[in-house]
Amino acid sequence: MQGLRLAFAWLSVLPVRVDTVDDRTGRRAISFAPLVGAALGVFAALLLRTLLALGAPALLAGLLTVAALALATRGMHIDGLADTVDGLGCYGPAERALSVMRDGSTGPFAVAGLVLTIGVQATGFAAAASHGEWGVVVLACAGGRAAFPLCCRRGIPAARQEGMGALVAGTQPRGTVFAWWAALLLAGGFATPGTWWVGLAAVVLTFCSLWVLSRHVLRRFGGVTGDVLGACCELGTTLLLAICALG
Repeated sequence: MQGLRLAFAWLSVLPVRVDTVDDRTGRRAISFAPLVGAALGVFAALLLRTLLALGAPALLAGLLTVAALALATRGMHIDGLADTVDGLGCYGPAERALSVMRDGSTGPFAVAGLVLTIGVQATGFAAAASHGEWGVVVLACAGGRAAFPLCCRRGIPAARQEGMGALVAGTQPRGTVFAWWAALLLAGGFATPGTWWVGLAAVVLTFCSLWVLSRHVLRRFGGVTGDVLGACCELGTTLLLAICALG
C-alpha cells in the first residue's frame, strides 16, 4: 500500500502521508500511476458534466477542466512538458540540453508546446463531453499516466544521478507495461461506443508514439528525467483526446 499511497502523493494534490520513499516504493508507485490517472479522469468527467449542466459552452468547460487537472497535479506535468520541449529544441550535447531543462526559464519552444497541448486537450475534452463519451475522458487521463511505466521500463536509464528519474528509471518489467496497455486497449473499445475501432486506434497510436519518444530521449538526453516523464504524460493524454475527437 505504500506504493499506492506514494503514487497519489506524487501525482496529485491529495494530502496522502507516506512514511518511506525508497527504490521499492518508487517502483511500485510508478506501477500504480495509471490508477491515479483513472481517478483524475473520473474527477475530470464529473467536472465537465457539471459545467455543461450549468450551461457552460463545451470549449469553456474543456479549458476549465484542463486548468483543474493542472491544479490537481500541482502543474508538474505541464512544467515537465515545457522543460522537455526546450531541451529537445536546443542544440549541443546531452549535457547542454539537460542544463537548459534545469534552467527554469521558458523558451519559445516551451510556449508553443504548452499552447498547442492545452488547446488540443481542451478541444478534446469538449468533443468528448458534447458526445457524452465520458469514458474517453477517463481513458485519456489514465493513458497519460500509463506513460510512466512505459518510459520507466527496463533498459531505459536515468539521464541524471539525482531526482525522480534516478529513483524510478528502468524499474518497470515489460510485463507490467504491456499489461497496463492491454487493459487500456480493452477500455478504448468501450470508451467510443458505436465506433469501437477509434478507441483501439487511439490507444495503439499513443503507445507507439510514446515508445518512439522514449527511445528518442534516450538518444538525446541519455535517459529519462522527471521532466521527461511529465512530458510523456501530457503527450499521451493529448494524443488520446485528439485521436478520439478526430474519430
